Amino acid sequence: MTTGAARPAAPIFAPGAALAALGLSFRLETEEDIPFIRRLYCEMRWEELAVVRDWTDEQKIGFLAQQYEAQRHHYARAYFDAEFLVIERAGEPIGRLYLYRGHPTDIRIVDIGLLIAARSQGLGRAIIESVFDEARAGGRTVSIHVEVFNPARRLYDRLGFVEQGEHGPYRLMRWHG
Repeated sequence: MTTGAARPAAPIFAPGAALAALGLSFRLETEEDIPFIRRLYCEMRWEELAVVRDWTDEQKIGFLAQQYEAQRHHYARAYFDAEFLVIERAGEPIGRLYLYRGHPTDIRIVDIGLLIAARSQGLGRAIIESVFDEARAGGRTVSIHVEVFNPARRLYDRLGFVEQGEHGPYRLMRWHG
């Protein structure tokens, strides 16, 4: 995500051999990635709108596009110095990973998401475990805000995240290495 703040020329996140063996690479998000990231966001949230029966698919897409823009602007303000990464496999974008390291004792996973076609293959787990490796090396924790109904919550529980608090529909979860 490009903002007015200076961004590193290369990603700080160094995923290591385990993710490379899965064919994953990471690069900084650019303005050219916005259409993909918007599509990813819509895909990630589409199922939530299944209960809305009086909207057309076009109305749902419009609503989700507005929600994406609101989230994008919020992240740019609240996490202006975070690392906004595109996850690629075989040179094709399959997801996003946003990391904030501004707290001296914690790495915040601001957002992580994969296209449906890339899910249930152990990729999310491997990515998070790579973040754990970085946190462990620096004596830090890892935190993430999770919506109550997010099915990924089960993965976070299995990985050892513990609920620390709540804010509306979000739960703050933290991993202690």
